[in-house]
Amino acid sequence: MGELEQDALQLSDEDRARLAVSLLCSLEEKGGDPAEVEKLWVAEAKRRAKEFDDGSAIAIPASDVLARLKSKYQEK
Repeated sequence: MGELEQDALQLSDEDRARLAVSLLCSLEEKGGDPAEVEKLWVAEAKRRAKEFDDGSAIAIPASDVLARLKSKYQEK
């Protein structure tokens, strides 16, 4: 998976976003329509932004999250 992941990270932001939507759709039981998946993600982003703005979300610095993920998933 390491080489595949590295290749994907070399894609442009737009192409990585398209790939992410495509991969998410492939996980849906019925295949999922990319437009519908995008609509759902926009709604989720708005919900999260509202929670952040009203203080009900717990914000964790990106550097902390990335360090945890790297520690958990780095190849050994």
